[in-house]
Amino acid sequence: MRQAGRSLPEYRAVREKHGMFDIIRTPELAAEVTMQPVRRLGVDAAILFSDIVVPLKAVGVDVELEAGIGPVIATPFRTAADIDRLRPLEPEDVAYVADTVRILARELPVPLIGFAGAPFTLASYLVEGGPSRTYAHTKALMYGEPDTWTELLSTLADITSAFLRVQVEAGAGAVLPASSEVFDGLADLDVPTIHFGVNTGELLTLMADAGPDVVGVDWRVPIDVARERLGTDVAVQGNLDPAVCLSPWEAVEAKVRDILERNARRPGHIFNLGHGVLPETDPDVLRRIVDLVHALG
Repeated sequence: MRQAGRSLPEYRAVREKHGMFDIIRTPELAAEVTMQPVRRLGVDAAILFSDIVVPLKAVGVDVELEAGIGPVIATPFRTAADIDRLRPLEPEDVAYVADTVRILARELPVPLIGFAGAPFTLASYLVEGGPSRTYAHTKALMYGEPDTWTELLSTLADITSAFLRVQVEAGAGAVLPASSEVFDGLADLDVPTIHFGVNTGELLTLMADAGPDVVGVDWRVPIDVARERLGTDVAVQGNLDPAVCLSPWEAVEAKVRDILERNARRPGHIFNLGHGVLPETDPDVLRRIVDLVHALG
């Protein structure tokens, strides 16, 4: 998962000197942070260092990343009139992202996966004003003003598509969006697409119906069960519980082997965690996981 770098001491050294947005807006730094897990762990692909609110900030939304909280929106979106505060994303708005991707496309020894947040996730941040466990304001808008909600999602889908197009056209080899509208907006680019969500075990078939090439599976659904639900037309990514990485190596190895055995060498499986790397994870454990998966094929 894309947070692999945050457990690395070399990443923490960069973060001690630079804020998230400063890194993202500085192509050399963003490229360096993106490459760190590849160098340290030997993984088979890199994921662009970014944040889901980057395109929102680029189109003028007053959003900041607060330590220990996450994205915080200064003035939440609660009415139809608020949608007027969003404008289309132009390539020059995120030229620094394109520059980062060009550096990575030139220097990475593995493919680069582009990254963007799903329209629903972006909408929930805008409406709630920040992270939420209840999504009370989001649900109130969905149920109380469905036309406004639909317009907000459509507007954000356009912004997400534009953000991903910038990445792909600069050299990213795969993308990580959500919703049929976003996938449809990228169909002409001829790159593989990955659709991932958390707590989405009962939604896996719907996620596949949205049109991706790969569906990400979190650790709550065994990989063999997920493959039964998804059928043979879509690949899967996953799904080691990130907390397992904090266990003794014998437990980690057993869980890795269990996932590979459940997949039973069926093609179309990207071994990965089922969510982001926990910051306290030992990078050496991650490296051993990579080596074990490579050894077992």
